[in-house]
Amino acid sequence: MLDPSPIIAGGSPELSLRNTLDLAKKAEQWGYKRFWLAEHHNWAGMASSASPVVIGRVAAVTEKIRVGSGAMLLSHYSPLSVAEQFGTLEVFFPGRIDLGLGRAPGTDRFTAQVLRQRVAGEPEFAERLQELIAYLHGNGTQASNGVHSFHAIPGENTKVPIWLLGSAFYSAELAGQLGLPFSFAGHFAPGNMMEALAIYRESFRSSEVLDKPYVLLSVQVSAADTEKEAQRLATSMYQKFLLLTRGHAAPLQPPVDSMDTVWSEDERKAVEDQLFTSIIGDPSAVKQQLKELIHKTEADEIMAHTEIFDHEARLRSYEILAEAAKNN
Repeated sequence: MLDPSPIIAGGSPELSLRNTLDLAKKAEQWGYKRFWLAEHHNWAGMASSASPVVIGRVAAVTEKIRVGSGAMLLSHYSPLSVAEQFGTLEVFFPGRIDLGLGRAPGTDRFTAQVLRQRVAGEPEFAERLQELIAYLHGNGTQASNGVHSFHAIPGENTKVPIWLLGSAFYSAELAGQLGLPFSFAGHFAPGNMMEALAIYRESFRSSEVLDKPYVLLSVQVSAADTEKEAQRLATSMYQKFLLLTRGHAAPLQPPVDSMDTVWSEDERKAVEDQLFTSIIGDPSAVKQQLKELIHKTEADEIMAHTEIFDHEARLRSYEILAEAAKNN
């Protein structure tokens, strides 16, 4: 599961974070392998801005499921601070922490500037990544003067799994070159999906981490006991992306019976272009769509991202998907 702790219209961040904990406990019961938290900032519809804190809380209320970031936005932080945070999480929850890294800002450019407080001469993403790997998978780094050394304490040589996440081609190629697992954001950029996966696999070089490519594909899922209800629940997701195309990040809206009066024809096409990999339907349809997606992409794992307004309906959607995955 990929959970951004969605804030619903009329809800609150507190309610959203409580729902995240409830969902994580259910995910473990249903047999999900990973529970990742998205990172977003200054966004009215998502409460997961401090994802390492939420990761620790989720890990504390579960026992076996892997908990991680989807993604920690490395461009905003120093590699040493990220290594210390995830090294600490690994100490508390050994063998259960994943560090997914993203290059995108996760917000608007003005908020990104506030987060980064950048100075001239800062290292770019690939350099930050190499430094982070040195902290978590090696023995730290050394200053150019050869005198000062820097270590992630805790975290050094803990080998917390590092993933690269992306919605286009840069991270796909970099993940391949470094021999890291790659997660593609098919839940909002499906148009780039097949090319990005091909680039990753073609550029892959074996490493101490992996001897062959490993793909995790994130997709939107809206499942219900009937096709009609699944389609109705999916309108909350459509409205979210519609508002984003209009430049408005808002809390998740309640479902509607029809989108015909909500969007224009051009807006409908724009939203559907972002969501055409979505899995929507009743249990039988979900099972078939999941099978077809795995066959098409040869993904090693599927990560579900479900944008459903009602918490109980969202739980049921994930339960249906779990049942479909077991039978595939």
